[in-house]
Amino acid sequence: MPTDGVWQGRPPGLPGTVPPPSVPISFLAAASLGLIACGAALIWARGAAPADPTADQVVAAAHLGMLATLSMGVLGALHQFTPVVTGRPLRSVLLARLTFLAWLAAAWVLPLGIAVEQESVVEVGGALAAVAIALLVVNLSSALSTRGKGAPVVGLRFCLAGFVATGCFGVLYVADRRGNWFDLSGHVVLAHAVVGLFAWLGLAYVAVSQKLWPMFFLAHVPGRHRAGQVAVWAVPIGVALLSPGLLAGLVPLAAAGATVLTVGLCAHLVSLLTHLRHRRRSRDLHLTFVVTSAGWLVVGAALALAAAVVLPGHEHVGMDLVAAAVAAFGGWLLEALVGHAYKVVPFIAWSALRAKGISNGPTGKPLLFADLYDHNWAWGTYVTVTGGIASLSAGLGAGLPAMIALGGGLFIATGLVTAANLSVTPARMLSTTPAGQPAGGIAANVPAAS
Repeated sequence: MPTDGVWQGRPPGLPGTVPPPSVPISFLAAASLGLIACGAALIWARGAAPADPTADQVVAAAHLGMLATLSMGVLGALHQFTPVVTGRPLRSVLLARLTFLAWLAAAWVLPLGIAVEQESVVEVGGALAAVAIALLVVNLSSALSTRGKGAPVVGLRFCLAGFVATGCFGVLYVADRRGNWFDLSGHVVLAHAVVGLFAWLGLAYVAVSQKLWPMFFLAHVPGRHRAGQVAVWAVPIGVALLSPGLLAGLVPLAAAGATVLTVGLCAHLVSLLTHLRHRRRSRDLHLTFVVTSAGWLVVGAALALAAAVVLPGHEHVGMDLVAAAVAAFGGWLLEALVGHAYKVVPFIAWSALRAKGISNGPTGKPLLFADLYDHNWAWGTYVTVTGGIASLSAGLGAGLPAMIALGGGLFIATGLVTAANLSVTPARMLSTTPAGQPAGGIAANVPAAS
C-alpha cells in the first residue's frame, strides 16, 4: 500500500490510512478564521443587504461563509474521513498541503476582489480555486475508486463531482465577469448557490454523516438502511435538474429538480431519525447541535417555499426570502460543522498527544477526548452560532440591518471561542508535559467518543 498519504508516526490502534493530524487541523483552524471574517463582512454589508441581496458587499460576505468557512471545514473533513471510509490513503500528504494553501488563498482573495470591485483580483482568486479543486480530485480519486463501500463512498464521489461543478460554474463567471455575460442576476446567483450548497457542501455532510452518526450516537441500525442510500442519490440528481432549470428559467425542470432534491433531503432527515431512535448514548452537546442543524434544514425549506409563492407578485420581498432561505440552509451546514468539530478535533488532538507520549489528562487520569476542551464554553458556542444563524436569517428575510449585524457579531464570537476552546488545552499539554512520559498501551485505552 502507498505510504505517501498516511501518518507515519501514528500511535498503535489508529487506522493505517489516516493522514497526519496537521492536515485536517489546518483546514479546520482556517475555517474558524473564515467564520470570523464572514461575521465582520456581514456587519460591513448590513446596510446593502436589505436593498439588494446580490450587492457586491453581500456576495463577498457570502463567499467568505461558503469558501473560507464551510468549504474549508468540509475539505478538512474529506481529507480525514475519505481514507477512513474507503480504507485507502490519500495519494499524497504534499498534495493535501498544497490544496490547503491554494484554497486558503482563493477563499480570501476572491471575496476581497469582489468587495473592492477589482476584477483582476477576483480572477486570481478564481484561478487559485481551480488549482485547489484539481489538486483535491487528484488526491482523493484513488481512494474513492474503491468498490463496495456503500452509501458514504457513493455520496463522496458525487460530492467531489459537485465540487468540480461548483468550481466550473464559479470560474466561468469569474472569467467573464468583466463582460457582464454571466451577470449577478438573481436566478444565476441562485443556480450557483444550489450547486454549492447541496451538490457539494450538503452532500458531503449527507455522505459523511452515514459514518459519523453510528459512531457518535453509538447507534446500530439493524437490517439494510435505505434512507441513506436514497439521500446520496436523490440530492445530486435533484440538483442536476434544479440548477439548470433556474439558470435557463425552465419552470417544469426546476420544479422536477426541487421535488427530487426534497426527496433526498427528507431521506437524510429520516436517516437521522432512525439513528436517533437506535442511539445508545444519552443526550449531550453533539446531539443538540445535530438536531438543531436538522431544524435549520426544515426552516430553509419553508423559507424557500414561501419565496416561490411570493416572488411572482412581490419580487423584492421574494428575493429577501430567498436570501433568508440560503442563510438557513447555510446554517444547517454551519451548525453541523461546529457541532462535529467538538467531536472530531478532540479525537485528532488526542491521537497527536498520544503519539507524543502523553497518556494522562490534566487530572492525572487516562487522557479522554472530553479533557481537551471546556464544556461550558462549548455550550456557549452552541448559543452563539444558533443565535447568529437565526439573526442573519431574520435580518435578511425582514430587511433588518441591525439583525444582520448581530448575526455577524455572533459568528465572530463563535469563531473566536471555538478556535480557542479546541486549541488551548492541547497546546498547553504539549508545552508542559515532560518529553519522556511513557505513552502506555493505546490500543487498550482508546476512549469511547465522548
